[in-house]
Amino acid sequence: MARDQLQVLNALDVAKTQLYHFTAIVIAGMGFFTDAYDLFCVSLVTKLLGRIYYHVDGHEKPGSLPPNVAAAVNGVALCGTLAGQLFFGWLGDKMGRKRVYGMTLMIMVICSIGSGLSFGKEANGVIASLCFFRFWLGFGIGGDYPLSATIMSEYANKKTRGAFIAAVFAMQGFGILGGGMVAIIVSAAFNAAFKAPTYENGALASTVPQADYVWRIIVMFGAVPAALTYYWRMKMPETARYTALVAKNAKQAAADMSKVLQVEITAEQEKLEQMTDERSNQFGLFSKAFLRRHGLHLLGTTSTWFLLDIAFYSQNLFQKDIFSAVGWIPPAKTMNAIEEVYKIGRAQTLIALCSTVPGYWFTVALIDHMGRFAIQLMGFFFMTVFMFALAIPYHHWTLKENRIGFVVMYAFTFFFANFGPNSTTFIVPAEIFPARLRSTCHGISAAAGKAGAIIGAFGFLYAAQSQDKSKTDAGYPPGIGIKNSLILLGVINFLGMLFTFLVPESKGRSLEEMSGENENENEPTELQISHSARTAPV
Repeated sequence: MARDQLQVLNALDVAKTQLYHFTAIVIAGMGFFTDAYDLFCVSLVTKLLGRIYYHVDGHEKPGSLPPNVAAAVNGVALCGTLAGQLFFGWLGDKMGRKRVYGMTLMIMVICSIGSGLSFGKEANGVIASLCFFRFWLGFGIGGDYPLSATIMSEYANKKTRGAFIAAVFAMQGFGILGGGMVAIIVSAAFNAAFKAPTYENGALASTVPQADYVWRIIVMFGAVPAALTYYWRMKMPETARYTALVAKNAKQAAADMSKVLQVEITAEQEKLEQMTDERSNQFGLFSKAFLRRHGLHLLGTTSTWFLLDIAFYSQNLFQKDIFSAVGWIPPAKTMNAIEEVYKIGRAQTLIALCSTVPGYWFTVALIDHMGRFAIQLMGFFFMTVFMFALAIPYHHWTLKENRIGFVVMYAFTFFFANFGPNSTTFIVPAEIFPARLRSTCHGISAAAGKAGAIIGAFGFLYAAQSQDKSKTDAGYPPGIGIKNSLILLGVINFLGMLFTFLVPESKGRSLEEMSGENENENEPTELQISHSARTAPV
């Protein structure tokens, strides 16, 4: 049977939406804006890096990064992010959300600046230093995932908690948009100041020496929003749920939230001690009690995020086909180096405006009405449908007259990723685990997602190569082809739909009801009851 909630936590659960909620969204959201900017901005400049450092005299096409170098430049940040999610997720539960939150931001500022610097002028030195700093940049970004989600979930009221966490994650869309816009502004300014012929009219002259500054400015700009947010992050008080349920300091939690909510809150140290001293509220991550209570839920959050990110990050496969199909990016030899950055930036901005950003904000608007489970199931279902619709008649979509249809189907696939599992997989792990393990479990779930991202971005880059060796991209072995890759991605989305049934619905419930922290020992938690009710036969 459930106990009465601590007054400080109940005050947070029933609080009306007010200024401090929006302040928390902006502070946490600016971190996510920076995360997305830093992760995705490198895709804007890889073509330029190829032209500058891998030019081949007399070749009919501009220089490009060799496959292993391209994989390193694009993938090293994902590897760093995976490591950071696990490490800072664990540290957030040990040291507190606020103390660790500042560390991740400082790493991001320092490494964004470092990414634009390089050791020497030779290709090997530049790429090695870029990869070094981008790994540690990813490490800082990784920490932002569990900490931002946990802080927002612990500050929010239970009525609109889903929308608040989704709004933080939705800033990722604006970060991608911001990356495209910075690339447009910087490349347009340099292209106007330093005129250059197209590659086919002057191979060497098409890449002016000043182009080396363009990519450095774009990658270093990620330090600006992170630095602007640092002061406000340091001013945020520790979350009341960490202070009370983990640090076991009811007086401090009540004092902090009295200031934030501007109401009088009583410290209930005795009730807190009675709650936290029970054996049922002391089990660790690797205990039988955790396995019994939350094992299936952790399997659900990790598997769905893993499967979603395989599909989500595989979009690299057909982006170049889509951009060329609609005429957004003409052949590389018809542009100079800086003009190519401009066209790629414009294409990314248009994709973000048309598909990425709207999907996120549909989730924000509807998640506390439809619920997490329904949105995630619907998203995986439509992603499965659209992937199979792209794959089965793939030859039909490759014909010139049908390419616009391919673009529309592609846009819908990723609209339902963002108005679906890409948002909900971030939200749910921050709601269903106990406070003392919340950040750790979110970090584990997010790291599983990044493992999927690495498979999606690089495994499928190789898999999607033509089965005919003469038609593969330079440096790649034959693969299973794009059609078979799309069929495989459809199957992966269908598996995501099945694993969604392991994830409980948390709409409208307090975090303590979900995790069982205010339940008496040996009583089933609200989460277990809700999960059993949904999976029981009718």
